[in-house]
Amino acid sequence: MISVLFAVLTAISNGSASVLQRRAAATVPDGEAMRLSLIRHLLRQKVWLAGIGLVMVAAVCQAVALATGPIAVVQPIFVIELPATLLIAGYVFHRRLPRTIWYGVAAVTCGLALGMASAAPGGGQESVRGYAWIPALIATGVFEAVLILWALRLRGNPRAALLGLAAACGYALTAALMKDAVSRLDDGGGAGALFSAWQLYATAVAGVGALFLLQNALQAGWLAASQPMLTLGDALISITYGVTLFGETLRTGWWLVPEIAAVGLIAVGCVDLARSPLAGGGPAPAKPRDR
Repeated sequence: MISVLFAVLTAISNGSASVLQRRAAATVPDGEAMRLSLIRHLLRQKVWLAGIGLVMVAAVCQAVALATGPIAVVQPIFVIELPATLLIAGYVFHRRLPRTIWYGVAAVTCGLALGMASAAPGGGQESVRGYAWIPALIATGVFEAVLILWALRLRGNPRAALLGLAAACGYALTAALMKDAVSRLDDGGGAGALFSAWQLYATAVAGVGALFLLQNALQAGWLAASQPMLTLGDALISITYGVTLFGETLRTGWWLVPEIAAVGLIAVGCVDLARSPLAGGGPAPAKPRDR
């Protein structure tokens, strides 16, 4: 129950952060894409800094959730981040939510419930054993490289979608590394074991890389292009890490039918929600011309 609670808090913080970061990233000139100058531009915007503050809150909540529950349970809950954010934004800003948003919320919520009930994730160990990280990191690096190189050949929403998936992979890797790192506390090693684990520092590197990719995804196109890839990609890749690295289990066989249906529901719901003006999913504001 604690892991579910903190996973929900993480989702709310991350969803709010994505909306704020999208509004800031939409003002960045195209010429700054995939450059460190993109971050320098964003650092001057208060709305982006507020989004980063929420990212930090989410990181703490995520660490608690992963320390108390399986990664295949915690990470999929994050698909509710966009629905939760839009509902809160509508309440705070006294905006009446159109019917399409409620349909999107229902689709994501029902999809998550169906997926979790069908897959019944659980089991596994708290840490990664042996040298299992080596093939996992190699496979992740190759996958990320393919996505980034492919994205650089495109423009607009296709680039946003590919970079959103690359960011999702980075965040999923961050979660897996974080879970492995915090398990050192439960092993009796205390803070010394935690800070001596390479996984802790790899978590920071992967998190910063994922954040950089996300800013470029948000800058490249509409939120409706990047958010579904980010949301679903994070959940599905995290489940893969949970099964392959931590030995967690999922139902298979005919259970795959409702599980695939659940993914479809979540995807449709995320697209509808990301198109909402409250999410900043409309066309990006006009960007300055490159000099």
